Amino acid sequence: MANLMHMVVSNYNELLESNKDPMVDTWLLMGSPGPLLGILAVYLLFVLKLGPKLMENRPAFQLKTLMILYNGFQVLFSVWLCTLALQVDFLNLIVASGCDEEDKTVVNPLQLGLSTGAWWYFFAKVIELLDTVFFVLRKKQNQVTFLHVYHHTITALFSWCYLKLLPGEQGIVIGFLNSLVHVVMYSYYLIAALGPSYRKYIWWKKYMTWMQLAQFGIMLCYLTLLLAIDCKLPKALTYFFATNVTIFIYLFSDFYRKAYTKKTA
Repeated sequence: MANLMHMVVSNYNELLESNKDPMVDTWLLMGSPGPLLGILAVYLLFVLKLGPKLMENRPAFQLKTLMILYNGFQVLFSVWLCTLALQVDFLNLIVASGCDEEDKTVVNPLQLGLSTGAWWYFFAKVIELLDTVFFVLRKKQNQVTFLHVYHHTITALFSWCYLKLLPGEQGIVIGFLNSLVHVVMYSYYLIAALGPSYRKYIWWKKYMTWMQLAQFGIMLCYLTLLLAIDCKLPKALTYFFATNVTIFIYLFSDFYRKAYTKKTA
């Protein structure tokens, strides 16, 4: 175990030194992995242990107004994140310079814009941890599945690692796809939060899973392409991303099969 921890720390330090961006280091939660790991530890402890125990003998919180405001905010925030990506000609950037090495000590307007957008995307993933907290407070523990908790935890960690170790054009595709899907997803949650009389407008629930699977498929093809054309990127980090996207495909496919295919069989 000690040897494994030493190897992990050594690999992290090697990645950090070769890709360190002094500007990013000064931003909120970006100085070291400690703050994010602390947030994730508290999140997991609450949604898996403390929260269910706290709510065991209490009535569920309704939170209707809060849920409407929260989901409305998430829709607008996700739309804004999409516009940040669209402000950059990312397809041309990826083809033209996506594999080039850059001097991280020199700040240019493009890199500043890319890193700033990546930080807001990371911040969105931290805020989205509240999805699970609201499930617990509303006593919807059946929705606190392994898929849900794993997805939220890994996505937050994924986005932090990208900004800390690999800031650049490569993340725009992934961030744009995910934010676009979240526009649809939180629109669904917003309509559902308005009350039973609006449920007839969200008949398209199962198609959200299709969208999520499609985005993961595109992400996996994109990450495989980065490896195939031998971009000068940390290979270990790219393999980590690709592995987790593959896990997401399996988990979301399994969810779709259990939630929809079996019901119609």
